[in-house]
Amino acid sequence: MSEANLSKFGVGVKVFSERLHLLILVASLLVLGFLTTSLASYWVSRDEIHHGIVKNALPMTGDNIYSEIQKDMLRPVFISSQMAHDTFVRDWMLKGEQDTSQIVRYLTEVKEKNGTFTSFLVSDKTHRYYHPGGVLKEVRESDVRDAWFFRVRAMKTPFETNVDADMAHRDRMTIFINHQVLDFQGQFIGAIGVGVTLDTMAQLLKSYEQRFGRRIYFVNPRGEVVLTAQKTQLRGSIRDHLGLNQVAAQIINQDTKPTQLSYQLNGQEIQLNSRFIPELGWYLIVEQNETEILRPVQRILLINLAISALITLLVLAVALYSINRTQCQLEQLASTDALTQLPNRQAFEVVLQQKLNELARRPRAISGVFMDIDWFKQINDQFGHAQGDAVLQEFAQLLRHQSRASDVVARWGGEEFILILDDCDLDNAVELAEKLRQTVEQHPFQLPRQTGITISVGVTQWQEQESSADFFQRLDDLLYQAKTTGRNQVVHQRKPE
Repeated sequence: MSEANLSKFGVGVKVFSERLHLLILVASLLVLGFLTTSLASYWVSRDEIHHGIVKNALPMTGDNIYSEIQKDMLRPVFISSQMAHDTFVRDWMLKGEQDTSQIVRYLTEVKEKNGTFTSFLVSDKTHRYYHPGGVLKEVRESDVRDAWFFRVRAMKTPFETNVDADMAHRDRMTIFINHQVLDFQGQFIGAIGVGVTLDTMAQLLKSYEQRFGRRIYFVNPRGEVVLTAQKTQLRGSIRDHLGLNQVAAQIINQDTKPTQLSYQLNGQEIQLNSRFIPELGWYLIVEQNETEILRPVQRILLINLAISALITLLVLAVALYSINRTQCQLEQLASTDALTQLPNRQAFEVVLQQKLNELARRPRAISGVFMDIDWFKQINDQFGHAQGDAVLQEFAQLLRHQSRASDVVARWGGEEFILILDDCDLDNAVELAEKLRQTVEQHPFQLPRQTGITISVGVTQWQEQESSADFFQRLDDLLYQAKTTGRNQVVHQRKPE
């Protein structure tokens, strides 16, 4: 490292700790500000999304779907109710079911007019099962597949919704609306209703899911999933499904008012809205994956954090550059003489102390050369301070050219300059000082008229165990001696034997 760099390093190391603390403070404030802003924005968005799902989206979706169900899925219930209260049907049954073609024609018209998959009537008196194709069979209490009829006969409610195989259509799974038929005295005389296929109802659910963007399905009072939009979705009982089993008991509560629940599944938060639909006898379940909805917000949070980190790095880089640049300028001002661009006295003392510290590791000779321009005040008086400054600048250039790379040259103050010669004994220092004196004497300084410029020089060698104050004092005394005994000369003091 050169002596100039050592000087700058010596000055800069004093403020490095303060600069580091300042950068840490700036970085901490930036990170804290960005984190606070980003996280606050995320938390607000998360809470808004959660509130929107729980308080608005799911209840409104449930209400809308319920309205759709009333229009689409409850229509078969209303048709069955009208059929059960039709006077023709009851009269025909009470008169002994004499003309089968009449009821067949009636069932056919109901099916075709309303677009249902099937229509049916089962008589409690004859146990005949009528449908648009005629008499299908006679139901028997011993037949498991006929258990639905005897269950309907014993019901306290007027109808039920049942998913079963349709014997009239190759056992195709069908949603039947089984409605009790009562005579005019309120006695059970049969069961009547219509059926729609599961595929038809599933298509309705699928259209709901596509429209509302949520998972929708139906559960019966036993907790069994009876209808979904897709066959690959839930099957069996909700008590057997992870996550749902946490809230299964709360879902099956016979409450027609919406019930808001939530459960955890694979680390995701699922919001659930359920309500009991008496017309179907099923629970309508609407689910929304809150974690999925939050993912775009989380991505935005990560993007914001990445941008914040980048901005923080850029700000720190700019701050570091600015601080370094300002610090270099300050160090330059603090360690360099503005006029001659030589190290000033403060910087010189730092470098000298470093050299003295090195002597303990590598002992060697170090000499000092103290110089003063003779009659410099007269130069300022005759030619002005601008010309005097130019002389100082030229003299500084001569010092640079005459000194070695390992030497330290500095402006001590005014017209005084000092030179530290590293690894140089007194004899060589005196020789170099004399050569420098002659060079100055012969140099044509740029002045309005030729004026001889000379220097007075004091030279000495550093002595062991000597303090820097004593060293400078001896140099000062030698320079004073050179000036008072004629100037333009080199005065030196030999090292004691």
